[in-house]
Amino acid sequence: MNLTKNNLKLGLLLGLIGPIAGIVLLYFILYPSFTFLEFLDSFFHENRLITSIGSLSLLANAVLFTFYVNTERDETAKGIFIVTVFYGIGIIVIKLFN
Repeated sequence: MNLTKNNLKLGLLLGLIGPIAGIVLLYFILYPSFTFLEFLDSFFHENRLITSIGSLSLLANAVLFTFYVNTERDETAKGIFIVTVFYGIGIIVIKLFN
């Protein structure tokens, strides 16, 4: 995979991977004493964690988005933005129904 392409599909893929990588990174930094499944269970069932961890995980996409906009790869940035919006909506829905 060529990460220098200006491609909507690449942006969608990077947008999906970014927050997952962000959650894994936050797990290793903030909750290393928990198992990953315990961490995910806490994340999905505690409202304060849904907001904070969810928002921090989306920062990975903000970094990717900024990089691709600044390097004028707008199609890739558009894909990252689309997925970020869906992740954000998902976080809000999880928070509302929790």
